[in-house]
Amino acid sequence: MDFEKMRFNMVEQQIRPWDVLDFDVLDALMEIPRERFVPERLQGLAYADTELPLDNGAAMLEPKVVARLVQGLQLSKQDKVLEIGTGSGYATALLSALAGEVVTCDTDAAQQQKAQNVLEDLGCPNVIFTQHDGLQAASAYAPFDVVYVGGSVEAVPELLKQQLNAGGRIVAIVGSAPVQRAVLLTQTADGFSEKVLFDTVAAPLDNGASAADCFDFF
Repeated sequence: MDFEKMRFNMVEQQIRPWDVLDFDVLDALMEIPRERFVPERLQGLAYADTELPLDNGAAMLEPKVVARLVQGLQLSKQDKVLEIGTGSGYATALLSALAGEVVTCDTDAAQQQKAQNVLEDLGCPNVIFTQHDGLQAASAYAPFDVVYVGGSVEAVPELLKQQLNAGGRIVAIVGSAPVQRAVLLTQTADGFSEKVLFDTVAAPLDNGASAADCFDFF
């Protein structure tokens, strides 16, 4: 399979038309081999416009959703990022390319190790891996400039807001299917402002078993 061509087509036919126009984000997407992060049996679908299941029952978000979420954060090399849910590691790779440091957490040690192996092989030295439930427990590496939530949640936990530096941002998909929205929360002097980035439907971050029911690739 010509993964390089598939990656180019993904960026030009899926990502750009979905209003992802940040050159740094697009360049990173062109460099990251998404096929390395999907289960081997699904490599032919690595660049498809769909969520993909992981071996542990969780899901990879659509490429365009990841790209649009990350674009909304307007990352710089000065940013320290907390990623909630390492998952496949694909979003981790994108965050790593754009930010200064990424602390990524996951509750599944085996799945995170798979992601870590790929990320280390690709050369992502600015990623720290931790194993805990980032929705329930604060990170030992707080505070952060940015929090990226790698799946849908009913609402953004106050715990995440409490771990931000002044002016920090959180991006997450909130709500219950079929009505969910990707939102950007920005800390202000008066609390938090909220901006709706786009409407979507995504698998829940904390319920991999039900997420797996959405897929039929076997």
